[in-house]
Amino acid sequence: MSHSPSLPDRPTLNLDPEMSEAERLAALRNHFIEVSQVHEELADQLEDARERQSELHEEVSELQAENEALKTSSLYLATVEELTDDQVLLKQHGNNQEVITDVSPRLYNQLEAGDRVAINDSFAIQTVLDAETDARAQAMEISERPDVGYADIGGLDEQIREVREAVEDPLTNPGKFEEVGIEPPTGVLLHGPPGTGKTMLAKAVANQTDATFIKMAGSELVQKFIGEGARLVRDLFELAAEREPAIIFIDEIDAIAAKRTESKTSGDAEVQRTMMQLLSEMDGFDRRGDISIIAATNRFDMLDRAILRPGRFDRLIEVPEPDIEGRTQILQIHSRGMQLDSAIDLAAIAEETEGFSGAELESLTTEAGMFAIRDGRTEVRREDFDDALEKIAEDDAAGTPIAFY
Repeated sequence: MSHSPSLPDRPTLNLDPEMSEAERLAALRNHFIEVSQVHEELADQLEDARERQSELHEEVSELQAENEALKTSSLYLATVEELTDDQVLLKQHGNNQEVITDVSPRLYNQLEAGDRVAINDSFAIQTVLDAETDARAQAMEISERPDVGYADIGGLDEQIREVREAVEDPLTNPGKFEEVGIEPPTGVLLHGPPGTGKTMLAKAVANQTDATFIKMAGSELVQKFIGEGARLVRDLFELAAEREPAIIFIDEIDAIAAKRTESKTSGDAEVQRTMMQLLSEMDGFDRRGDISIIAATNRFDMLDRAILRPGRFDRLIEVPEPDIEGRTQILQIHSRGMQLDSAIDLAAIAEETEGFSGAELESLTTEAGMFAIRDGRTEVRREDFDDALEKIAEDDAAGTPIAFY
């Protein structure tokens, strides 16, 4: 517990009648200085007291608000499943408990199946909530346009052409497809080893269009409670419809679209339920030119056949490890901002990096730059790349993951 600061001693003035005029003036001057110092101390203490008073006022306000909240009965989220006569069938969120409750005629006329409501402990509807997209779905919307362009992707000219035809053209020039009399592709699945540029392709498409870019990972759709994953998928597609034209990018789609098994566990059943909702949403578009889907996976062999059929993913594009020409282009892209020694031959380095992915080549150029910095240079030499190759080989032999900057 804090104590109040003690007040400074009050200065006293003692003037001896036998003092000379000069001594009296000196005594008065010293007394004035002491009084001024006491005044400053008191002013500081007053300021501290006012700050403490302000803090106590805020603390009291918070405690009063907390007290009011404790007095208020808790409300729970529920969804209107069905309207029957004057009653409503509700499903409470979290435990999926279903109950039938009575409502007043005024409130009954405001309700529709699918509405979200707030209920009390007795399952009586207290408030009809606005139809809002799940906050998790809104968080997946990328507000800023990605800064990756096609010029930043090396060795994937054919894949870039196919992605542009299937995703970019329907958004930027839908009339082309109407003139020919065909429906544009409904979705693109990018598959290949890790680090080969699948995510960069999706970002480059978003950069080239004015479409809303919505990114999610398949693992984010695997939820704890029954029905939550399917609901999140539904909210994501509703968000895309509100923001169209839009691009939905689903990374690690194998997390929710793996081959179905005979497993009876609740976890596997929930994943399959989420996948069925995704299949339903992909088949449910009426205006396919306004919303495009791009998905990516490192495990193409694990995907269920249902998600691979035409009408869902019309284009299956393999993104392989780059060949020597592609590796040279990637090295040029990632070293274009570096001060390279004129004697460096990137094509020769590309020959020594067979089996490297685009991400590993980017890490190689970064490591080479780090060796130049350690040596106190701004120019990167061939020996820096040799040292970086040796370090990556040692890390790989030791099982240490390559650092991607």
